[in-house]
Amino acid sequence: LAVIATPISTIPSIIKGCAETGVGGAIVIAAGGKETGKKGRKTEAEIKRTADAAGIRIIGPNCLGIICSGSKLNASFASHNPLPGNLAFISQSGAICTAALDLSLKERIGFSHFISIGSMLDVDFGDLIDYLGHDPLVSSIVLYIESLSNIRKFMSAARSVSRIKPIAVLKSGKSKAGAKAAASHTGAMAGEDAVYDAAFKRAGLVRIDTIEDLFGCAELLAKQPRPIGHGLAIITNAGGPGVVATDALSNYGIEAVNLGSETMKKLDSVLPFFWSHGNPIDILGDASPERYRQAVSICISAPEINALLIILTPQAMTDAAGVAESLAKAIDSRQISVFTVWMGGADVEKGREILNRAKIPTYETPERAIRAFMYMYSYTKNLELLQEIPPKLATALEFNKKRVKEIIQDALKCENLMLDEAESKDLLAAYGIPVNPAYVAATSEEAVKIAQSLGYPVALKIYSKDIIHKSDANGVQLNLHDDKDVEKAFAQIMAGAHDYDPKAELLGVTVQHMLRRPDYELIIGSKKDADFGPIIMFGMGGIMTEILKDQAIALPPLNRLLARRLLESTRVYQLLKGYRNRPPANLFLLEEILIRLSHLITDFPEIIELDINPMILVENQAYAVDARIILKPSEVQAPMHLVISPYPNQYEIRTVTKKNIKIFIRPIKPEDAPLLVDLFYTLSPRNIYMRFFAPLKSLSREMLARLTQIDYD
Repeated sequence: LAVIATPISTIPSIIKGCAETGVGGAIVIAAGGKETGKKGRKTEAEIKRTADAAGIRIIGPNCLGIICSGSKLNASFASHNPLPGNLAFISQSGAICTAALDLSLKERIGFSHFISIGSMLDVDFGDLIDYLGHDPLVSSIVLYIESLSNIRKFMSAARSVSRIKPIAVLKSGKSKAGAKAAASHTGAMAGEDAVYDAAFKRAGLVRIDTIEDLFGCAELLAKQPRPIGHGLAIITNAGGPGVVATDALSNYGIEAVNLGSETMKKLDSVLPFFWSHGNPIDILGDASPERYRQAVSICISAPEINALLIILTPQAMTDAAGVAESLAKAIDSRQISVFTVWMGGADVEKGREILNRAKIPTYETPERAIRAFMYMYSYTKNLELLQEIPPKLATALEFNKKRVKEIIQDALKCENLMLDEAESKDLLAAYGIPVNPAYVAATSEEAVKIAQSLGYPVALKIYSKDIIHKSDANGVQLNLHDDKDVEKAFAQIMAGAHDYDPKAELLGVTVQHMLRRPDYELIIGSKKDADFGPIIMFGMGGIMTEILKDQAIALPPLNRLLARRLLESTRVYQLLKGYRNRPPANLFLLEEILIRLSHLITDFPEIIELDINPMILVENQAYAVDARIILKPSEVQAPMHLVISPYPNQYEIRTVTKKNIKIFIRPIKPEDAPLLVDLFYTLSPRNIYMRFFAPLKSLSREMLARLTQIDYD
């Protein structure tokens, strides 16, 4: 390993020298790379070429270096070594690294690795997550991210490792100003924050909102087992802080756990008559260290309690240090996640020091403690979602890929990069997405003829690629019941559109059958994100969509489970389940439409933007009433434009054996879990042992997920 701390202009020649002496890796400390502009990018490119030719891996440039506690290696310019532990910390910012290191010494947080990766010329987050995921000395990983480079690699590593180890991430650049600052700092443009949020959820990562919470989460990860449920009990010597903690928990939609009858009996036997007889467990202001110890011991062994928050406020008779000492002894075996709030300043400081030495997390306020708990519980919830088995579709989906290919190729030949409503609906229909067909009329006479053939009532909309929001241009006329209505509407639409945009090319109107008043208006769409490629959007649609801003985002490919999660992420989902006089929507149909859209954008990287607004639901049916698709010639073949590999159809094989038996060989799918269970029960005990190296009686959900939810990369 070489640690290079010379000016960046000297590094290419130093790398050549390292190659001659057989160096396998280098840490480049110097700044002055791509974040400085064209000259810096050129220098970095030269460093990369030289290192690649020699097979040298590089961390940096513009980094603090690395610290590995297990091997006692400090290849950084940090002023202190971290305490040994099982938590790995990776950061693009050296300043965040030094701040975390300084705080960790005060809070007695131990680390296995401290890695500052800077501009990620070579080694990136994906490489390190994959490496640390296989390191038995690492139990949890914390990331500070400003931008990502090889996102496909990152997603692959994160999805794999998050199943076995919690990964918490703080992603800066949420606001446009923050993204701009992040870009100038790391030399890489930050993507839209909502897309990062969707990606982190898909990978099973816990997203942290603030630096303060990042440190709080790191402390809990380093010192305590993660909570396996949200059954939180709160022990306090004052009512107010207990209520504050309960309110903070309630803000996440979770109530403090109800204490079981056995737990209540045990607490009654050791606590004063006037204790709260509920959760929060108020053991009163005169609580001694022994009273705290007894209450804690009872709660730790209670089956309904998954985690325990212990609050202490300094009162005249409070022995903060004594209580801390008693807790350190009482929870030494740590059967559940335990964390504390020692409220106050100098009066409780000694108690905090004792708790930190005992590796019991301590926070200054109930709100901070609850946030740390919820971050860790969200990992447990994420893990459950990752291990869920998606149900199969009722029937196999069929697509007319040939027709879509024809539409796209014809459009690109004519340099028609924006499909109009009729063309867009034709393309959508080829993939089984239900549409309300639109027919183009250049004159009022043509509009009347089309209306007569469709049958009244009909709707007319302006037909112009230059006008996106048709309603804004007075370009929509509904419920037209006869020929005169159509003629009048045609004239009004053309005049209104001209007034709205005199330069717009007006090609006429589209005519479509008028559907009855919809039960729901939704928006379904896709766009190509600069960082993550195609994304899928779902939410409240219609003319209010940009005001209400009720949309959720997911990454393709989707299955039925992921499609349902996307629906559930919106506020309109509560309406879709049925509300007052509104009937419940056909959620299975919506899931199928989202899956069909996922297949469409997976198969055709030329689609860079797709908008269905509104997609209306009427009497258990769905119709794309308006649609627009934007194309761009693609330099990559499907599915390389995705950051998550879809099911590889190309590996399916149908053949016939010598004995004329037809066989079908294909990669396994997540939906195959029930078939795998059936296969398992046909195996003999010896076969099971040879396959799993254990005498298993059944397959756990975790095992099924690991065997069926594979990374197709």
